[in-house]
Amino acid sequence: MPEPIRGIDAARVRANLERVRERCGPQVEILAATKYVEDDELPKLAAAGVELVGENRLQDLERKQAVHGSQFTWDFIGNLQSRKVKRILPLVRLIHSVATDSVLEQLARHASPATEVLVEVNLGEQSKGGVEPERLGEFIARCPVAVGGLMGMPPFTDDPEASRPHFARLAELAAEHGLKRLSMGTSQDWEVAVEEGATLIRLGTSLYR
Repeated sequence: MPEPIRGIDAARVRANLERVRERCGPQVEILAATKYVEDDELPKLAAAGVELVGENRLQDLERKQAVHGSQFTWDFIGNLQSRKVKRILPLVRLIHSVATDSVLEQLARHASPATEVLVEVNLGEQSKGGVEPERLGEFIARCPVAVGGLMGMPPFTDDPEASRPHFARLAELAAEHGLKRLSMGTSQDWEVAVEEGATLIRLGTSLYR
């Protein structure tokens, strides 16, 4: 398990953020993944100009929001358990990982008319969650809230170029279904993701180090 992130330098984060913004342009949102960021380090991210953060676990989201909630816009980017949907919804702008029928049932029960979600697509790694591409149309049709776009994680690789066909496929699926948001790309492959049409990238260590 990765070590908790401590000793963040706000000036370094700001420089990294500006470098990424220069490369990807204003049309791409930069989300700081804060799963391993210690609670008391979050004000340094705000001071560096980070506006959007993403949490993977409900308990961390609730704890960090209780103290730092007004400093950021919050998204949920982790594996989504249906029994936690009710508590996550009021805390976030977007859920990136809607992928099961049980989650759809909970959204129907607890979401507001303004709720927007992203559907997670399985990009070929059997151990990962996500809706199979051939089922995507009917899954979106059954979603009781607005689907703003898609999210996908390609199979892990050290070669960013190996992720390119997966990102291209996700962009094709989004276009086929008339969806505008594309959450794809992380610290090791965000540049390729942007080249293939990402509108939101999720960065961790490349921002903090």
